[in-house]
This record gives sequence, C-alpha cells and structure tokens, in this order.
Amino acid sequence: MPEQPDIRTGLPLLPAGHNTARSALTCRYRGADACSHDAPNRSLTPYFGDIVQRALSRRGVLKGSAVIALAAGGTTLAASPAPAAPTAGRRPPRGLGFEPVAPNTADAVTVPDGYAQQVVIRWGDPVLAGAPRFDARRQSPRAQAWQFGYNADYMALLGLPHRRDHQLLVVNHEYTNEEIMHFSYDPADPTRDQVEIAWAAHGLTVLVVRADNRSGRLWPMAGDPLNRRITATTPIRSTGPAAGSDLLKTHADPTGRTVLGTLNNCGGGITPWATVLSGEENFNQYFANAATVNDPVAKTRLARYGLPTGASGRKWGRFDDRFDIAKEPNEPNRHGWIVEIDPYDPTSTPRKRTALSRFKHEAAEPRLTRDGRVALYMGDDERFDYLYKHVSPHSYRKGVSRTAREHNMRLLDEGTLYVAKFTGDSPADEVDGTGRLPEDGAFDGGGEWIPLATSDISHVPGMSADEVDVFTRLAADKVGATKMDRPEHVEPHPRTGRLYVALTNNKDRGATGRAGPDEARKGNKHGHVLELEERRGGAASKSFSWRLMLVCGDPDDPSTYFVGFDKRRVSPISRPDNLAFGPHGNLWIATDGNALVSNDGLFAVPVKGSERGHVQQFLTMPKGAECCGPTITEDRVLVAPQHPGETNGATAENPGSVARRTGRHSAAVGRDGVEGTAPVNGANRAPGR
Repeated sequence: MPEQPDIRTGLPLLPAGHNTARSALTCRYRGADACSHDAPNRSLTPYFGDIVQRALSRRGVLKGSAVIALAAGGTTLAASPAPAAPTAGRRPPRGLGFEPVAPNTADAVTVPDGYAQQVVIRWGDPVLAGAPRFDARRQSPRAQAWQFGYNADYMALLGLPHRRDHQLLVVNHEYTNEEIMHFSYDPADPTRDQVEIAWAAHGLTVLVVRADNRSGRLWPMAGDPLNRRITATTPIRSTGPAAGSDLLKTHADPTGRTVLGTLNNCGGGITPWATVLSGEENFNQYFANAATVNDPVAKTRLARYGLPTGASGRKWGRFDDRFDIAKEPNEPNRHGWIVEIDPYDPTSTPRKRTALSRFKHEAAEPRLTRDGRVALYMGDDERFDYLYKHVSPHSYRKGVSRTAREHNMRLLDEGTLYVAKFTGDSPADEVDGTGRLPEDGAFDGGGEWIPLATSDISHVPGMSADEVDVFTRLAADKVGATKMDRPEHVEPHPRTGRLYVALTNNKDRGATGRAGPDEARKGNKHGHVLELEERRGGAASKSFSWRLMLVCGDPDDPSTYFVGFDKRRVSPISRPDNLAFGPHGNLWIATDGNALVSNDGLFAVPVKGSERGHVQQFLTMPKGAECCGPTITEDRVLVAPQHPGETNGATAENPGSVARRTGRHSAAVGRDGVEGTAPVNGANRAPGR
C-alpha cells in the first residue's frame, strides 16, 4: 500500500463570497457558522463604537499615509512591507531583542533568525500510560481518550517544585473538525465511533514535560502519573449559586449538579492557588432543535445564546439525547461556564463555577484586590456582547497547606458579578466623521462596573440570581451594558494591574440596523487593543478609565493607531485574539483570522517607555492556522498552531497544508498541537530575557 499522508500535518483559501478572513470550514466547525449569521444581541444597549466616536470627535487631525487598496468583498490587496530595521543606536526593550519576521503566506512556522523550533506534542500523541501511537486509519474513542486532544488553544505552564527540570503543561482543546480527522467522513451520516472520538478529542490535557536546558527543548513525559485527559464525557461538578437550580436539571441529572464533559474550551487563566481556569466558548453549536421549544421566554433565552433552531452540523443528538433540545431543553444551560481544574491532583473532579456566569467565555484572568480578594476578568466573544468582572467576598490564603487549599478552592463560588459600561465626554453634535485625534493625543474615556448579582442575590429587576448566572447576556442587556466588538482575552499587567482587552473585530459594524463606524476606525475589520485602568489601580474599584492602545490594521491605513509610535516602524497586525505578558512586562498578541494578506502570528509590543506601541511580529503560522495560547518565559515561547490548513475543500485525503521545516530551523510545526521556540545554541536572545 502506498504511504498515507499524516492527517495531522494540517489541512485550501477563501471561497468566493465568504464574508470573513477565516475559511468557511473553520467558521462551521469552530463557531457554528457564527461568521455568517447575525449577532444574537438585538438589544438597544449602547455600543462601544459610538462611545469611541463621541470621545474622538473633537480635535487634531490624525496623520497617516494613503489608504490601502481594497478588493471586492473587503480583502486587502497588499500588505505593508516588513518593518524597518531599528534606528541606529536605539536599544530595544529588554526581552524584545529580535529582528521582526516579515508578513508572509508560507506554509510553515517562520521565526526570527537565531531561534529554533520544536514540536512539543501534537494531536494523537500518547498522554496516559498504555496509550497507543496515533494511527489515522485505526482511531478509536478509547485510544483518543488517552491521547492528546484536537485543536489546542489555551496553555498554562506550571512548576513542579520537587522535580528538577520538570513542569506541568495544561492545554485545552477547543473543537474538532471531523472532515479532516477521518478518511471517508460523511458529514450527513457520521458513525458512532467518529462522534465518540470527537467527544474524546475535546476537553483538556494535563501533561508533565521535561526541559532540556542546553537545547531549549521540552519533552513530553507520556504515562506520567500526573498526566490526565478531561473530555466531553468526564463528570464535572457544578458549584456556586446556580448549582442545583431547576434551570440545570435534566433527566440524566435530576440534581442539576453533575455535568458530563466540557465543550469548546478557549482562553483561560491561572489562579493564585495554581489551579487552571478554562472558558467554554462556542458551546451552542453542539445542540439541535431549539425550534421545538414553544415557551416564549425559553425561546428568547435560546435565541440570545445562538442555539440552532434545526439540526446541528455535528449530528451528536443522534447518539446522545442530551444534545437534542427537544428531549433535554436544559442541557445547553449546563455549558458556557468557566471550568476550574486542579492539575496537581489527577483524581480531582473539575468544577463549573456558576458564580462566574454563562456566556461564550474567552479567558478568565485574575488579579488580587488590595485586601487579597480575587478579581476575575472575562470577555464574551461575540459581536456586540460584553466585558465582565467577578470579585470574590473572601481573600486568598497563601501557602500550600490543606486548609489554605480547601479555602481557596471555594473562593470562586461566591462574589459579585459586574458588567462594563463605557462612557465618552464629547457632545454628539461634534461628531463629524473626519477621523480626528483628541488634543490629549489619546482615544479615551471612562466607565463603570455595573453589579448583576452578589452570590445568591440578584441586582437585576425581574431576574433571580440563578437566572442572572445562567442567562447573563440577558441580565447585561437589562442594565444597559456597553456592546463591544468581540471582547476576547483580558490580560492584567502583572505589575501595574492595567487591563488589556483584545477586541478582535466586528464585521457587522455599520450594517443595516446596527451601530455605525467610529472615527478611530471606519468599520472594524482589524480590531482594537483596549487599555483599561481601574480607579486608583484597585481591582475592587467600580469605575475605570479607558484608552485605545492599538487600532489594528496596515500601518499605511490612516485609521490605524499605535499610541503615537512611528507607524513606519511597526509590523502590520490584524485581529488580536489571545494576550500574554512576558517576564519583562511586554505584551504579546496572538492573532486569529488575519484580514491582511499574511498568515496569523504572534506579536510583541512594549506598553511603557519610548517604545510603547512598537508592534513587532515574532512568528507567523502555517497556512490556515491561527495562533493560540502564547506562553512566554525567560527561555522559550510556546504557541499552539490551531487548525493549520483548515481551508475550504480540505479533507483527510486532500489536506490544505503540509507545514514543513523552515530553512535551517530545527523542527517542524506543531500540527494541531504545541510548538516551542527557543534561541539557538543557548544564545541570550530568548524573548523573555
């Protein structure tokens, strides 16, 4: 038999008429065609774009060069050239001593000169003891449940103090694409095995890795006792105010306290007590038959969360009633939460924290208040949805004692949930559409955190506390929260506490019946990065100021903005998604769905000093892949090249990408897995140094 392709190597580009930079295949399997559907928020709450417009309308002309040419459908014809070399004599900020990678469409991971790549782990590699080697033509649910899952997203790297040169790598798995996973797959008629393999490929992986400090490589320790797989069928405990609510009860779980599995995990966070938080995002796509529900209140709730009215594309309801809303109308309410896992205890039960509310979670990043309470920041990744904060009533206890751990493991089950409302200060009659920059040189304004619920007490008229937690979007609609442009990752600066928010894009801005463009951006195809500072820097504060740090796109477009930094020297950047801070306080930005003529990638930008706003591209992804889970340490960068080659027409037999080694660099791309990058020969050029 001729050698078969390894279907993990990746996977053609945009179809005619498709209205997003992502492929239709990615939109279908990752987000249930949300790219092509109307956003579910039809409320009359204020829109951030309008607030920016009022705040920007006043003074001083924004300078820039010619607008880039656009093709039909809004696709850019040409990207900017590579950024200019650093000015002679200028010393780069600590941790950013690399030459930027030029925008490209290579079917490979491209990194700066002086760095080497390594595949750490990829889909199907063994994790648990006894797991078989991956065989594309002999997959099984049992094997997949012991192997590394599909489409890695968030990553956390944790210490193992008593094991020298070993660490715990926690990775979640967002979604599956069965057309690429299986040979001869029929989307209209999947088999039970194919569906159960998908269930096993969702969830999370906990994996011990060993560091080779001479080469920079990380080696997965398959079979280690700490290793674990959490899947779409793992029992998970619901905790907090909504646990046991009638809204969470099903035939299989009349208590409303035990959920099977976690679905569509995206961004996450690490708690001060070293557990990992993982957000369930596009959970709506797995369910079917919302149209069978006749109760008008229930129909409104289902519609606000984008539940499919007819059959789902995955057909999971054929094999488990819980995915059929006609049979289990409450099952969707049991997904869309923040999941907390203890990676140090492979026997522990993961928990869905209902106090942290239910929506399309993208990240859950904490910081402490001055008195030690935990503030957690969360974005709802949907066009025209909201930004949230949760503050615990009790303080975090330091230490590793059993008493401290038990106390900390209850912290996220109580507290106050807030939603953000942004304000501007310019009169409406000053809006003139000219793209003016304010006299103070910043796009900025103010805002407040509006309380929605405190533990089991609702602050929203007409809604109980468990209704606020389960139908948080509707609660935020009621209090007049500010609509945002896909708020994704929210990352607090580790020293200043300032918050950085990735607002990925909003293709519906200016559409009929929708809010129009603002003056920082005529339409929001490329996204923003928002900088938010709470009053007196306190995480418990109920008010904040905000400014736009980056208005993304091609630097030659006059509507782009890099906090005043010379745009001739920055890398083009489009659609910020995941954020991370490195050891020296530089912000790292991973992109998803680049709308310029270049692959997605990872970028770094200082947030202070003379280089503030100097965006530089560190690496690019293979064709069709987004960049996920950036983790920046003193010695290496970890990223997850998610869905490489997931392009239209791609199948297991006809992959859209064969990501290859790049020139003299030492390793191939991590295919639907995790990739590590480190300096060659131990040179002191790691981004964290």
